[in-house]
Amino acid sequence: MEELKKFTTGKFLSFALGFFGLQFAWQMRIILSGPVTENLGASPFIFGLIWLAGPFTGMVVQPLIGALSDKTKSRFGRRRPYLLGGALLSALALWALPNSEIITNTIGTTLGFNIHPLAALCFAAVMIWILDACVNIAQGPYRALVPDVVPQEQHSVANSYISLAIGLGSVVAAGTAPFLKWAFDYQMSINAQFIMAALAFTLGMAWTCLMIKERKYEPKEEEKTEKFNFFKSMKEFFALSPEVGKICWMQFFTWIGNMCMMIYFTQYAVHTVFGVPDLSGVSEAVKSAYDTQVLAGTNFSSICFAIFNLVCFIVAIPIGVLSVKFGNKKVHIISMLSMAIAFIGMAFCHDVKLVAILMGLSGIGWASICALPFAMLSQYIKPGTEGSVMGIFNIFIAGPQVFVCTLVSWFINRCSFSVPDGVNFHWEYTFIIGAICLIAASLIASRVKDKTENN
Repeated sequence: MEELKKFTTGKFLSFALGFFGLQFAWQMRIILSGPVTENLGASPFIFGLIWLAGPFTGMVVQPLIGALSDKTKSRFGRRRPYLLGGALLSALALWALPNSEIITNTIGTTLGFNIHPLAALCFAAVMIWILDACVNIAQGPYRALVPDVVPQEQHSVANSYISLAIGLGSVVAAGTAPFLKWAFDYQMSINAQFIMAALAFTLGMAWTCLMIKERKYEPKEEEKTEKFNFFKSMKEFFALSPEVGKICWMQFFTWIGNMCMMIYFTQYAVHTVFGVPDLSGVSEAVKSAYDTQVLAGTNFSSICFAIFNLVCFIVAIPIGVLSVKFGNKKVHIISMLSMAIAFIGMAFCHDVKLVAILMGLSGIGWASICALPFAMLSQYIKPGTEGSVMGIFNIFIAGPQVFVCTLVSWFINRCSFSVPDGVNFHWEYTFIIGAICLIAASLIASRVKDKTENN
């Protein structure tokens, strides 16, 4: 392997642009999948089950693709075929998702049979699963690029640039529709927002693939013929260091807490902050009566996610700099506790302005979550195993989401109360669960021995 050269600011920006597009697409999926699927008849529990797409594809796809990318040898490099392929397939799913009802009706008309009322919901669920799988195809090899092409001493900074890209991509994705409404009184359609996301993902990833040159890696003879063995890889993963297990448990509780907000915030904004009853089982007349409030709640959710990710964007590089000075662990603990405090505030106060402020505060934690755990883990990665290690590590990001998508959604589905036009649910309870898990993650992080600390 040739010697790695230090990255300049311009090269870091080119490196991060692909993740800007990836996060742009993911943010559209976070904000708009709830309104799309609820309009097609999804209850809170069904909505949670649909969200299982993310964790299941993450646990299966990322370890497999990560290991494959370690062994891939092509004229385009080890990682780039997966980055661009994932982006292109995601673009197709992003176009099809908001058009699920039109597509299923067209298929029924063409084939000459009646479409079941839930066919569109099932089709939308399949598109979400495809989208999540393709995002994971790109994301694992992308994370593996950091130890692949960036010098060890710049890993924290590289991951901070990824955090910056995540923050900026999410700000633009979440803020475009509300900005156009505020500035020009133009309401951007859901279809148009998904198409915008598809273009951002494809073009951003294409730029990174063109501008970042992968170094050559020639696997050993035994590596060329060795097949991927999940259990062996897991054993080798935890044998890297005793600290790896602690980092994994930290990630496990971190992502339960984080996803309690990510998955359910739009529903919380629409139904708790703006008081819209559950619309999954009501008549079209009732749905029409709440169109304005649903739109206002969805736009408010977009604004909050824009604030959340703007803070992430602003603090991403400072967090990287501070982690070099004070250690990854200390900075990460403070960031996670700030997010826990914000969650507790949103659980008990539903004032529009305060919720927006608290979402901004939680953005500090998000910037840290996107960077420092990966920097902590990358200290223990052996050359040539970057993809498989990052893929296995993703299990401790994806696995917690299964808990959130099933048990938490089931719990919320049980916590209903009557309102004039039907029922509503206590979506704010998700923030209490999230805060408890973030505090637990902080306690585990305090036990991790960070190599960046000055002993």
